[in-house]
Amino acid sequence: MNVRHVIKQTGLLLLVLSAILALIGIWSLARTAAGHHDEVPASIGLWLSAGIGVLGGAGMWLGSRPDRQYVGRKEALLLVALSWIVGAGLAALPYYIWAHFARHLDGDHNFLSYIDCYFESMSGLTTTGATVLSDIGSLPDSMLLWRALTHWLGGLGIVVLFVAVLPSVGAGAKKLFRVEAPGPAPEGLRPNVRETARLLLFVYIGISAACTLSLRATGKMDWFDSICHTFSCMSTGGLSTRDASIGYYNSVAVDIIVIVFMLLAGMNFALFYLMFVGKSFAVWKDTELRVYMATKIIVIALIAVDLFVMRRPIITTTGLEVASGFWESLRHSAFTTVSMHTGTGFCVADYEDWPNLSKALIFGLLFIGGCAGSTAGGVKVIRMWIAIKVMLAQIETAFRPQVVRAIKVGGHTVGEEMKLSASAYVLSMLMLFVLGTAAIGVFEPTPDIGGRCDFMTALTASLSTLCNVGPGLHAAGATQNYGWFTPGSKIVMSGLMCLGRLELFALLVLFTPRFWSTRN
Repeated sequence: MNVRHVIKQTGLLLLVLSAILALIGIWSLARTAAGHHDEVPASIGLWLSAGIGVLGGAGMWLGSRPDRQYVGRKEALLLVALSWIVGAGLAALPYYIWAHFARHLDGDHNFLSYIDCYFESMSGLTTTGATVLSDIGSLPDSMLLWRALTHWLGGLGIVVLFVAVLPSVGAGAKKLFRVEAPGPAPEGLRPNVRETARLLLFVYIGISAACTLSLRATGKMDWFDSICHTFSCMSTGGLSTRDASIGYYNSVAVDIIVIVFMLLAGMNFALFYLMFVGKSFAVWKDTELRVYMATKIIVIALIAVDLFVMRRPIITTTGLEVASGFWESLRHSAFTTVSMHTGTGFCVADYEDWPNLSKALIFGLLFIGGCAGSTAGGVKVIRMWIAIKVMLAQIETAFRPQVVRAIKVGGHTVGEEMKLSASAYVLSMLMLFVLGTAAIGVFEPTPDIGGRCDFMTALTASLSTLCNVGPGLHAAGATQNYGWFTPGSKIVMSGLMCLGRLELFALLVLFTPRFWSTRN
């Protein structure tokens, strides 16, 4: 394995992240000069982090002289994993340094712990949106911007952006792109990987700009909040500048705009290219998109009816109680369903007291996730659709063993390799979800001995972090945070977030002895 080349490229990634930190550092200095004295420790944190990143990145870049530039499959997998793990390590430093220079903070602030900072940065880069903060307002604007920007950078994938703008990756670009780009591209997308990566980047920037302008046009958000929430929305991340999330604005217009852009972010980005070249009919024929939209419509209707019939009061994230009339039920059902299905995790209401049917539907969608090729988390719609068809075919063979029925998706027969891949992925997600729940249970004291972590908290925290969503239930619910978990649990959940974002196998393969074997 060409480890030196992997180290060299990881160093280049650190240099790029350091440059971004420096840009935010310049903005922070400008705010300090304008009289925002809370930015002084933030500027120190940003510039020191950028300096550390430059030293580390330059050392890795200059100190590694690979014998060859070739990037094989193993090198691509290792580089992708290191990009997230090491990238999160650097992204955590501004929080940690800021907290130690911000004299107004009390001794219990979560960012005084590097593990908490790493959890927050991993949550940002993996677009999970789980936070350790109970008082988001304690952060200066430059820290909030960096926090939101980690979402946006992670949305399409650090490595995809890396390939799009840095040609030095060379022949390994296609392998890196295949490892990191989430899902297959429909027919008609450009075959050149560098052109494809650039195209996806331009689409990402274009839709992000439209989202920012739309949010600003409501008059409910200033430019800063509009930009930060765009970063979270387009990455299906969910970190907000407000403790009450989107519910803070109490605006139907904001809700509708966020719903629309969450829906777009949960679609396969390759479909936008087909739209731009006039192949809109081909987009609508995409089976995954149709299942994605149909599932949402059905679940929104079911939850709205459930809320309306059960007459449970709807408690917003600001603590306001709203009667569950038809329109309010539909509004909150639509927002929560789209947010959780796409893995965004924005909240306008605390669904903790919703009927059990509604909560079951929400967390079922959370597990499924959005479309392949999107920034959403979860299993992905197409995999679940194939796995369900495989299950139904197996049920039929129980009473008709002589029948061999082909499984088709979108008029195309699904091959054995794809059937095995989809089924194995769903099974692996379930196994890791169970193992994650057990690991959190090991590290957390239960309520009967003075802890906060009951079984449902551990269960949904594991599921939500693995599926890159954010909020769970009970002590990890929509109006709660992850700051109270023990360091061991935070390390476990950071690992789950990384596993979910890298679609399991790209990270799990690093723990197999054969991966490190010198034999092919």
